[in-house]
Amino acid sequence: MKKLRSTLMGMAMLMTMVTPAFAVDTTKTYSSGILVGIFLGFCALIVVVQLVPTIMLLVGFFKGLIKDHSKKTRRLASRI
Repeated sequence: MKKLRSTLMGMAMLMTMVTPAFAVDTTKTYSSGILVGIFLGFCALIVVVQLVPTIMLLVGFFKGLIKDHSKKTRRLASRI
């Protein structure tokens, strides 16, 4: 039984290595000019610039949560 399992596993591994890749070579399909690349880079830059205020807002939010939590624990500790 162990030999059958190892044989089947070996055949499965062999079949995954033998199958052809269905990827396309991008040098043959990409025929856009430099302006398209610049435009896509500009779009990516806009997305990244919009992430900066979002990250700053999240950091401030978490700092406020931590500060508020520490105030509550101080109040509870002073009551005891």
